[in-house]
Amino acid sequence: MKIIVSACLLGVDCKYNGSNNRDERVIALGNDHELIPVCPEMEGGLPCPRIPCEICRGKILSKDGKDFTREYEMGAKLCLKKALDEKAELAILQPRSPSCGVDQIYDGTFSGQLIDGDGVFASMLKSHKIPVVKPNSISVVNDKILL
Repeated sequence: MKIIVSACLLGVDCKYNGSNNRDERVIALGNDHELIPVCPEMEGGLPCPRIPCEICRGKILSKDGKDFTREYEMGAKLCLKKALDEKAELAILQPRSPSCGVDQIYDGTFSGQLIDGDGVFASMLKSHKIPVVKPNSISVVNDKILL
């Protein structure tokens, strides 16, 4: 199975703060599946590290009020193209991110509060019928991924 994975989950230092969200369970899936790392924010031309952003009233704004919607959308589109070109069957994405957040994202106030919603890339994947999950929602039994 080909699986799109947030690059930060594979240990790539591409988070807004210059670090990663390395997840050994996700990395271990690479033993039996093809993992395709992506970082929509970096693909959109944003630097690492960068000022944190959140979705606020339909726009992606940095903590200092700058609008980065264009970069986030461009990066998500490039990563979606990669997912479609590779015929990915699943995506495992970093929770809460304005790009990769699945089912919950930060509320746009930079207060740590969560709301229901998806990041830009997660939303695009879902609209193309590619299942999207958080790392803690996967289980592996007899080398099969259970969602």
